[in-house]
Amino acid sequence: MARVRRSLLFMPGDSLRKIEKATRLPTDSIIMDLEDGVAFSRKAEARATIVEALAGLDFGSRERLVRINPVGSGLETADLDAVMTGQPDGLVIPKVESAAQVQMISQALAAAEQAHGWSPGTVRLLVIVETALGVMNVREIAAADGRVDALMFGAEDLAGDMGATRTAEGWEVFYARSAVVTAAAAYRRQAIDTVFVDLNDMDGLQRECQRAMQMGYTGKMAIHPRQVEVINAAFTPSAEAVAQARRLIEAHARQQAAGAGAFAYEGKMVDMPLIRAAEQVIARAGLVGSGS
Repeated sequence: MARVRRSLLFMPGDSLRKIEKATRLPTDSIIMDLEDGVAFSRKAEARATIVEALAGLDFGSRERLVRINPVGSGLETADLDAVMTGQPDGLVIPKVESAAQVQMISQALAAAEQAHGWSPGTVRLLVIVETALGVMNVREIAAADGRVDALMFGAEDLAGDMGATRTAEGWEVFYARSAVVTAAAAYRRQAIDTVFVDLNDMDGLQRECQRAMQMGYTGKMAIHPRQVEVINAAFTPSAEAVAQARRLIEAHARQQAAGAGAFAYEGKMVDMPLIRAAEQVIARAGLVGSGS
């Protein structure tokens, strides 16, 4: 069964206090950060802190993820050597631009799993597409390796890479946002939307979550604890939506039994794409119920 990933909360890897705080929040995943959230002079300390957190904190049902530094940064090998001793549930790879980068990390994980006697494929991968080259290669990235559970879209870094100006409407990154979610759907990966940087605009966050969900995203990255509940609510099907989906599926079953194909329901013409969408609503609701 797929893991529920509505909210994925970043916490700086060099703060055990903040990581511990995250274990008391309703976030689905905690991303202990070794990249942007940690100063270069504190990378070694952050690695040790994350290992301590993995060994000593009770994460409950929350997924334990570590964002390493980008492949090619010169830091990723030390990141892997350190944090894999703590057996995280998965790694987040930033600034992915090629399938080869994903495969390189997967091979390192396979070696670590074998060395520690863990089942093959235990440690999962979530990859962030946040550069122009990454967007151009997103199809190959999505298909790169069986460990890849999710594609994550990084709008802020992408805008910087493109020389674009970020706006609330997001048209400057709309093509890339669409490309990432489409590739995720094509290769049966989860699609996780970008961070929302205005910590005081909860209404704006809710609107962006709604837009992302309508595009097909299944969750969103969070950069502050107060964002978690808004994100969870947005990506959890409401009781009304679930009930409506069930009624539609039941109506479809009756029409099929009567030998009908497409049919009119509540003023709309219904065919298989709408039935599949209803089935996805129910599936998401079931996953959230089992993961809460």
